Amino acid sequence: MSVCKTDQMLVFLLVVMAGAEVQENISPECKQFLYMGTLPRGLEEHPLKKICQFYAGKPRFVTLYDAFNHIPVYSAYTFKRSDGSKKVDVPWMYEPQLHMVSGSREMQQFPSKDLHKGFEDSQAVLDDYSDSVIFERGQLNPDEHQAHPDDKAATYTLTNVVPQVREFNIGPWKDHEHTIRKRLNNYCRGTAYVVTGVTTSGHTIRRHNINRLRVPIYLWSAYCCIDFDHNAPYSERSKFPAFAAHGLNDRENNRVQEMTVQQLENFLKRVTYVGSHFQIFYDNCVPPNSAVPMP
Repeated sequence: MSVCKTDQMLVFLLVVMAGAEVQENISPECKQFLYMGTLPRGLEEHPLKKICQFYAGKPRFVTLYDAFNHIPVYSAYTFKRSDGSKKVDVPWMYEPQLHMVSGSREMQQFPSKDLHKGFEDSQAVLDDYSDSVIFERGQLNPDEHQAHPDDKAATYTLTNVVPQVREFNIGPWKDHEHTIRKRLNNYCRGTAYVVTGVTTSGHTIRRHNINRLRVPIYLWSAYCCIDFDHNAPYSERSKFPAFAAHGLNDRENNRVQEMTVQQLENFLKRVTYVGSHFQIFYDNCVPPNSAVPMP
């Protein structure tokens, strides 16, 4: 499945510590959100934009964004231990540099009504969701997986949001986010790297008879934590150092199914456009120097 046509090839965009810049390589400030500083591989040939999401002067997470279909393909972040509270007083934001490289170098609050028309070709805007009854804004990097107020606030950008069926978003997927938060809170001793993404089809949300948002078929997520509690109950210990899940973005049959990362990768190879060498975590999240010593 092709994300967009050849004549719509777009340059890669990356936000760095000083702001958003077009780069070919991930900057050191942004690599901190990726296991071994490495992006998921297998999407290199597609015209997607790499964004390091900046808020309040600091990088917060990384997103691979489809500026043609106006949704993120995935967001990659480091999990922060939290009580699961939500920061509900944050205005929704957008990424100025998706429209203009010389624009502001941080995500910004949406301007007054109708002033967004200058950048809505490059990304989603609030009006895209305003008349939707079935779908609501679902975060790939959820605020409940962050602890600091600024990290939570940074998740409220539409470049981190996809259209989720309400029953799925507030039901099975939210339950899964709770499950992962509790598991990583309790049993991950080091840094947990998380990648959450989508698969898409031809279904779109339209506004003024124009296709605006590609609707995900599945949401998927995987985490990698090589420093974990080896004394945890086997039911939890068996889900380390890495585990994954996917769920159908629908009103029915939307149970979230957990599985190994390799099982998720094989599933995504069958249902979406990832390459045959697709890999979410570098070296499958195998801890360095983890080879079993010879007797």
